[in-house]
Amino acid sequence: MNTGLRITAFAAALTAVFGTAYGVGTGVGPMGTPEGAEHAGHSARAGASGTSGADADAGTDGHGAHREAARASAPGGLQVSDAGYTLSLDTRQVGPGPAELRFSIRDRDGRKVTAYKTEHGKELHFIVASRDLTVYRHLHPVRAADGTWSTPVDLPAAGGYKAFADFTPAADGAKGVTLGTDLAVPGTYAPAPMPPAAGTAEVEGYGVTLGGTLDPGKAGELRLTVTKDGKPVTNLEPYLGAYGHLVALRDGDLAYLHVHPNAGGPGPEVSFTATAPSAGTYRLFLDFQHEGKVRTAAFTVQAGGPAATGSTGDEPGGHSH
Repeated sequence: MNTGLRITAFAAALTAVFGTAYGVGTGVGPMGTPEGAEHAGHSARAGASGTSGADADAGTDGHGAHREAARASAPGGLQVSDAGYTLSLDTRQVGPGPAELRFSIRDRDGRKVTAYKTEHGKELHFIVASRDLTVYRHLHPVRAADGTWSTPVDLPAAGGYKAFADFTPAADGAKGVTLGTDLAVPGTYAPAPMPPAAGTAEVEGYGVTLGGTLDPGKAGELRLTVTKDGKPVTNLEPYLGAYGHLVALRDGDLAYLHVHPNAGGPGPEVSFTATAPSAGTYRLFLDFQHEGKVRTAAFTVQAGGPAATGSTGDEPGGHSH
């Protein structure tokens, strides 16, 4: 993924494949280990080891190519298995506070993947977000020789979380894949309301203003302008090869969009081109680096309306190294 890459390949027909993977409840209750994702991973690997889903579809009703095209155009993170790869999370629950997560990416035969293409300085990007979208962590795991990844994480409270792995295998012709699976922090849990909309997010003395539009089914420009103590920041530092990274998560099912910036200088404005896969509410998380530290500004946006509706408040604890 090069700086300047425009992420626009989301078709309007995506609504046919957008089922809500996990509902956020409104009551208060105990949280335990999430179930279902592990079984889904085993099922996907079992199916992949024989005839592929696309081949099976084509062999039965002739519509396999159409279904494969629909799967290819879907946003990432909705499935634990896709394109012959599965996100296998060894640590399925952690307590509130500091912990270590261990996971691997497995191929069709269940083997751990050990070769990846490097993109923006990393072989794999790992995101953890709470189901109510109030907690966000962009982590940087380390891979062991056997293909096991590990990373420290600090999740502040009980609740349901989702982990995303964003990577491109080194196999010839392999394309980028984003997989998602559930993670639990046990304890009494009450989901927080969606942070309110506002034009500027404040984080550690920095103000980030959001402008432009996030449109369903078509490309739109998002412009984020960074200031410090009211003055424009014109010396943003490259972070993983770019002046900014933007992740969008859709409220409800946490469909994942990883958007990279358009060509531009080191601030104060960083622009992105993005296409929302559907109408709805999204949380945008902007990572930017200045004076040697990465910070994360978060916004709430309604796709189809003005994007200048960010959430003000404290930084959501975006980065760990």
